[in-house]
Amino acid sequence: MLVGVGKLVKGLSTHCITLTFALFEGLFRWFRDFKRNRNRNQNGSSNPQPSSRATGPRKSRSSASPSPQTTVAAAPSSSRRFDCKARWSKQYDVCICHAEDDMIYVQDLVAYLELGPHSLRCFLQLRDLVPGGAICTELCQAVRQSHCWVLVISPAFIKDPWCGYQMQQALSESPKANGRVIPVRMQLQRKDYPLELRFVFGIDVGMEKEDGFQKIKRAILLYLEELCRKDGEEQQHTDTENRTATASNTADSSGPC
Repeated sequence: MLVGVGKLVKGLSTHCITLTFALFEGLFRWFRDFKRNRNRNQNGSSNPQPSSRATGPRKSRSSASPSPQTTVAAAPSSSRRFDCKARWSKQYDVCICHAEDDMIYVQDLVAYLELGPHSLRCFLQLRDLVPGGAICTELCQAVRQSHCWVLVISPAFIKDPWCGYQMQQALSESPKANGRVIPVRMQLQRKDYPLELRFVFGIDVGMEKEDGFQKIKRAILLYLEELCRKDGEEQQHTDTENRTATASNTADSSGPC
């Protein structure tokens, strides 16, 4: 009897020890996994995600630099002063009257005037004359289809009869000399200046070619700006009269029968 009780107690104690070891082993594994998960979460939260780093600079760059639409929309505002119906009613902004000996200077001048942003429309004889047309007819047509006329007055210009013809045509188109005729004196003394241009303010071209080009372009743009300003005022006055007439007609039609 005592022997059986001893065996039972021994078996129970052995079983308890086994359960205790199993319990401690399970707790150790759970604690180890918990610690690993905790460290992994801490490492993941401390390092910022690549997407957040990538999106940050893009937003700052997009906010600092203007969009293409904004750039395109802002560009035409500088040339809006020269955009009017009166300007486009003629084929050229300026007609260059010159002698053949001054062709190199004139070609450089035309290349300068036709540059952006204004891109003036220039008439150049050897480039724009229609083949087969009468010279006097073509030159007269070019003068009439131009807003301004640049007369490159040089010793060769004085001797060329076709240059004198163009000069007379230009003066007849603008008898008041309201800025449309722009004489450019080049290598010419004052005493040799044409009598017709003595009382017209011109540009004396010296050694600085670029400075002369700038003065010529400024004179043309001043005239075109004044032309567009007057055209805008006339258009506004016409619109006001049309609105007034429309309102008056509407009031008359809605009156008593």
